[in-house]
Amino acid sequence: QVQLVESGGGLVQAGGSLRLSCAASGRTSSRYTMGWFRQAPGKERDFVAAIDWSARSTYYADSVKGRFTISRDNAKNTVYLQMNSLKPEDTAVYYCAARNGYYSYYVYEYGYWGQGTQVTVSS
Repeated sequence: QVQLVESGGGLVQAGGSLRLSCAASGRTSSRYTMGWFRQAPGKERDFVAAIDWSARSTYYADSVKGRFTISRDNAKNTVYLQMNSLKPEDTAVYYCAARNGYYSYYVYEYGYWGQGTQVTVSS
């Protein structure tokens, strides 16, 4: 079992930045792919970014490419999402997820989830 706890959400003006963190605990010895997803009110949960165990490979949704950066520090069991040039349409609850396998952008392929952190971008 892996427990994930997100932090770093908040209210920011359009054009601003936030950095989300996701701390993992429990069975962290496995080589998990880590992902960030988001869910806006009334919408489905969507893929944002993912990073493989080695951090050599990263993947992004088209909507955040060039603005968001995913990274991880395996020594600290923590994954980050640096979000720059934020837009009102980035407003959502952001979830951290872990998958014991290769990269995927499908929600159902991630077995472990955090509780989410709210990001609100005002115009």
